[in-house]
Amino acid sequence: MTIEVVRDRAQKMKHTVRVGNHAFTVDEPPANGGEDLGVTPHDLYDSALAACKALTTLWYAQRRHISVEDIRASVERDDSQERQGVYRLRVTLDITGDLSDAQRQELLNVAAKCPVHKLMTQATTEIVTELAPRWP
Repeated sequence: MTIEVVRDRAQKMKHTVRVGNHAFTVDEPPANGGEDLGVTPHDLYDSALAACKALTTLWYAQRRHISVEDIRASVERDDSQERQGVYRLRVTLDITGDLSDAQRQELLNVAAKCPVHKLMTQATTEIVTELAPRWP
């Protein structure tokens, strides 16, 4: 799959991200030269973790017939030491339904194993950045 990010030249820094049939806006806040017309790349990174935890938890609960009503995942970012190589994310899960303490703990354990969490903490990500060929 290819994800495409294209600049909107009518704005200072706004770009449109296209993923399959979906599109959304990314930008930077005014302090970074943007106009706050969309989420930042850091917001996307952080929200990928929360979304994965919520979806993984719901997927598991449905397959195990655990009566989950709602799931809300919120992320708090501490990027104060990012330049030193430490980026902290605290995810809080609010899971409602007729759940025992053991089921709540089971769902918390499942959330800790979501694929994005594993990518962020256990996988080595290799990135190659290259220029597209020039047009003739």
